[in-house]
Amino acid sequence: MKRIAIIGGGISGLSAAFYLQKARAAGADLEYTLFESGQRLGGSMYSDHVEGCLVEAGPDSFLTEKPWALSLCKELGIADQLIGSNDAQRKTYIVVNGRLVVMPDGLMFMVPTQLVATALSPLFSWSTKLRMARELLHPPRPMQSDETVAQLVERHFGAEVVDRLADPLLSGVYGGDAAKLSARAVLPRFVEMEEKYGSLSRAMLAAHKKMMATRKHPPAPLFTSLQDGMQQMVDAIAARLDPESIRRRTHILRVYPEDSSWRVAVEMNGEERFDAVLIATPANVAGTLLDGVDRGLARNLLDITYSSSITVTLGYYKQQLAGLPPGFGFLVPRSEGTHMLACTFVHNKFPHRAPEDKGILRCFLGGARDEAVLGLSDDEILETVHRELRDILKLDARPIFSRVYRWRGAMAQYEPGHIARVQRIEKHVAGIPGLALAGNAYHGIGVPDCIRSGMEAANALAQAPVASLSPQSR
Repeated sequence: MKRIAIIGGGISGLSAAFYLQKARAAGADLEYTLFESGQRLGGSMYSDHVEGCLVEAGPDSFLTEKPWALSLCKELGIADQLIGSNDAQRKTYIVVNGRLVVMPDGLMFMVPTQLVATALSPLFSWSTKLRMARELLHPPRPMQSDETVAQLVERHFGAEVVDRLADPLLSGVYGGDAAKLSARAVLPRFVEMEEKYGSLSRAMLAAHKKMMATRKHPPAPLFTSLQDGMQQMVDAIAARLDPESIRRRTHILRVYPEDSSWRVAVEMNGEERFDAVLIATPANVAGTLLDGVDRGLARNLLDITYSSSITVTLGYYKQQLAGLPPGFGFLVPRSEGTHMLACTFVHNKFPHRAPEDKGILRCFLGGARDEAVLGLSDDEILETVHRELRDILKLDARPIFSRVYRWRGAMAQYEPGHIARVQRIEKHVAGIPGLALAGNAYHGIGVPDCIRSGMEAANALAQAPVASLSPQSR
């Protein structure tokens, strides 16, 4: 029987365990043990209930167009619990000079496709609008090097679009800095569009026209979540696993191959033998665990950086939010000088999250540009958020409840060279039988990407023959 150790009980490790459990149920001769250093499973996927409201500590949803989370929910039997975002109210604002300016219609992830709407928008200066018009004439251009998102966007639309759109959008998704994130890794479609069309606007218009011509049904909601919160997925997976195979509050010190097997050093419990190891931790943790196995692999893993974040959820009575504009929320450019990166009007995005008489605001701080904010106390963070909401929304009411969640080193940063680094990592791993990696450090940081990574790693180990490993370190 093949024994597999899974290290890390976030959504990547849980997904790996689920697919190993599925393989075992189908007749595969294997067993697994999932090691999680914390008390709870799911990593940042954690939902809470406060004053009749559903509060998400981490991700509140996932992109509908990426299929792996939807597929997993169907396999778990909770597809009837899926809910879509209220896209009829999907309006997003950008804070410009302290006030909210709505993003114009036809803006497809910072690329304008409706020039009249963009021309009439106060979001951009006239010089930027003229530059956007000229962008339609850009000739095709192969990207010679792995430039940053900021460099790519500025070449096409100018620095103002980097400041007011690219940087805030990527702060929300990656907790990152557009001047430090790889265009090839983060926006591969933009790179392909530039090589084929030159103009990103013309490429988006062509893609939109093709999509409309082939669409047979109304568009699916942009975001999907679960009726009882994202933790419902975590709980559904855990319920399918063998309880004897899950070990919480268990720290792994190191792993290494020896005598045709893997040795896993467990804190306070000695060493245990496995035929394969699946590491679903942050890359820096994986690098530390593997330092004695392959120094080159470990160095590449340790070179992947992470950013930290804080989510602050505030609950109000609806009458306190009477002055709130319609929409999903707002993004804050770095040039505004605030700690807050973004704010979601949760009760508009997902009306199911709050009763009729209450509303929820969810604020984001930290990221690559403001790691220092994590040094503030919860009271200081709440006072900062209250002050900035008062300045931006003119909201002076105190919430009926508040929650602060800190996520240190949670979001991998795909810096220039990331794709080449991941290729080196995968080459090293391919040369080490019985080893697999999963997580948000490699091919995407969203929930569906993490699920896919866990599934692929689990399937690879389940289908591979039992490794014949050399005891020597590489």
